[in-house]
Parts: sequence; C-alpha cells; structure tokens
Amino acid sequence: MPKVALYNVSGEQMGEIELSEEVFGAEINEHVLHEAVKNHLANRRQGTQSAKTRAEVRGGGRKPWRQKGTGRARHGSIRSPIWKGGGVVFAPKPRDYGYKLPKKVRRLAMKSALSSKVANNEMVVLDELKMERPKTKDMVNILKNLNSKKKALIVMSQKDENVIKSARNIPGVMTTLVNSLNVYDILNYDTFIITKDAVSKVEEVYA
Repeated sequence: MPKVALYNVSGEQMGEIELSEEVFGAEINEHVLHEAVKNHLANRRQGTQSAKTRAEVRGGGRKPWRQKGTGRARHGSIRSPIWKGGGVVFAPKPRDYGYKLPKKVRRLAMKSALSSKVANNEMVVLDELKMERPKTKDMVNILKNLNSKKKALIVMSQKDENVIKSARNIPGVMTTLVNSLNVYDILNYDTFIITKDAVSKVEEVYA
C-alpha cells in the first residue's frame, strides 16, 4: 500500500497517509492514458469550422465560354474548385468530434494517471486547505511552502470560493473538484495537490 507525506499549508510534514493500492498503486497503462487524453481533446473541440462547396458559392450559373472552338480548356462554371473564388473540395462542415470511451477504460485511465503522480513523487496531500479571505499572495506562499512546480493542480473535496479566487490569477495554477477531475488535467500539471478529504472521495469512487 503506497504511502505519501501529509503536509499542512505551512509546508510542515504532519505524518504520512496510506493510499489505496487499487487507485494510487495501480500498474500504469500508457496506451489507456493516450486514449483518455485523445478522447478529452476530441470532446473539447468546437467543430464549428465551415467552408462552401461549389454548390454553395454565389454565382457560376452560366458556362463561361462555349465548349469547343476557343482553344481554351473546357469549363462549366467559374465557381469550380480550380478557379479563384470557387468552392472548396470536400469542404469542412460543422460537426461534433466527441465520442465516448467505455466506462472500464475511463476508470483504468484515471487510476493510471493517479498512480503515475504517486510513482513520480508529484503528488502532495494537504491536511486541509482553508483560507479566511481570497488573497493571491497567501496562495503563492502556500505553493512556495509546498515546493510546488510552476504548473500545479489543486483538487478539493468541495467548493471553496476563497481558495478558487486566490488561485485563479496565478499563471499555471488551476483548482478543481473531485467530481470534475479528469485524466488530461492530472497529466498536464506538474504538481498534483490534493486535500485529505478529496483523497477519501477519490478512493470511494474508484476503489
């Protein structure tokens, strides 16, 4: 069963916390992680790109010149894709790029992502994270005390406006809740900071 240090906001170690072997000590499956990240990015795509085909471009109804006898190549419309101002061949149209991954694959990817943070010593567990008022400077000091790298993801068990407002103006720092946690964000940030309560909720869901 993996163990990690338990810290307070001052950066002092308060002891150790045992983590679930099934969730934080699983075998890291890189293929599944790749599939989960690819799925997340695909679902995030807007899919609003659009261009006109030759049927949709204005004009071009009349044949530009007769078929034979001019010495020039034959053409049926000035809106053909080979003409300037013509339509686009296989023009992109608005579409939904999203798709679903099987539930077992999603769960395995989440376990692999969490386990990778423990294996790489990039996971920091906080006893609690509470702030009396929203103040960016205080959050900067907390991250400094925890030796956080430039990109840090802070995971909480429940919404705390003071914490969210204190972190949102710090470049490279993001806050999220356990129920909004995804594989892409876990892998994208260098330091994974999570409260003890949030660890319990993660284990409750994925164990």
